[in-house]
Amino acid sequence: MDQAGVLREMKTSVMPSPIRQKRHNGNIRVIAVTSGKGGVGKTNISANFAYLLSKMGKKTLLLDADAGLANIDVILGITPKYNLHHVLSGEKNLSEAVVEGPGGVKILPASSGIPEMASLSKGQKFTLIEELDGLDEDFDFMLIDTAAGIADNVMYFNMVAGEIIVVASTEPTSLTDAYALIKVLYQSYGTRRFALLVNMAHDSNEAGGVYRRLNNATNHFLDLPIEYLGHIPYDKNVSNAVKKQRLLSEAFPDSKAVKSMSKIVKELCRKEPNDYENSTIKFFGRPIIDKND
Repeated sequence: MDQAGVLREMKTSVMPSPIRQKRHNGNIRVIAVTSGKGGVGKTNISANFAYLLSKMGKKTLLLDADAGLANIDVILGITPKYNLHHVLSGEKNLSEAVVEGPGGVKILPASSGIPEMASLSKGQKFTLIEELDGLDEDFDFMLIDTAAGIADNVMYFNMVAGEIIVVASTEPTSLTDAYALIKVLYQSYGTRRFALLVNMAHDSNEAGGVYRRLNNATNHFLDLPIEYLGHIPYDKNVSNAVKKQRLLSEAFPDSKAVKSMSKIVKELCRKEPNDYENSTIKFFGRPIIDKND
């Protein structure tokens, strides 16, 4: 079945129940943190953003959506008993798999080294929607740490997000792959809003140059402008925190990277959501298919 057929079937068979519509406040912001290339710091950014949001009093759920090669648990130094694989296989429900991390962040860990998790089936996607929609707790934010690239899972988790943050570094290959990701999501799935976050830049001028090159390319070839979320400077404390299996924001709160991330997170909180115009599939009591479908 093609993607359109899958979405049509979701519309008719997985509509949220009235109970779930009453349970959730409907104001949760679902943000995918994604990248075209691995090694750009996407998972570190996702985890630290979740921690900083939680410290600001925002109830935050962090979903490790790299279903086959999970590493959020490694970064956080936690050893969860259950993970996304147990939920999608029907062994456990979602509330049993969610664990609490640093700063009160709730985390849904993924599995690692399970080949079949690298591409979720239609049934598994239905199950995930139902389980997330059935959570008892009201969240302000859900951050989705996707895998890198343009595989089916990456496309799916970007589709369920109302907002997409594309992470890129200053390397030319990172920029090329970020463009490829945006192109596929736009041309094949109709996603129109992207925000670029430049990581490991030496200064604002270098980061601004990365944004201008990518924005010029998307404008010229796709007629699609992208937003600039900001940049995170290169910081040697990042690798030190990873070795300690602690979050940078927790271990080195005064580091320059954390100061930049704090500024970006505060800006995210001030920003008005765009009414989920990106999202095709919806969580938490909203319609499964976009109103314009």
